[in-house]
Amino acid sequence: QVRLVESGGGLVQPGGSLRLSCAASESIFRINFMGWYRQAPGKQRELVASITSDGTANYADSVKGRFTISRDNTKNTMYLQMNTLKPDDTAVYYCRLGFVGGYWGQGTQVTVSS
Repeated sequence: QVRLVESGGGLVQPGGSLRLSCAASESIFRINFMGWYRQAPGKQRELVASITSDGTANYADSVKGRFTISRDNTKNTMYLQMNTLKPDDTAVYYCRLGFVGGYWGQGTQVTVSS
């Protein structure tokens, strides 16, 4: 089974920044779809950003202009740079490799609060 380990979450004040990382135990070169999802308490898990193997990125409207997704296939790692964070960004963030039938990381907590 592919293992995914997220890191970089934590507590930050509004307007601050965090960089999330997702390290995969296997090569990600062969995986087209990769993405970051988040789930707030009482809410459905939602797609925040995705990136394909050729570097095409898409973002939820709520994070456009503030978040940047990237992947380094040589390091088997995906990143999410999160800037100008808002309290509504508070959630557990999950790494996803593959679409249907893919793999999930364990999640990392991001809390934006003053």
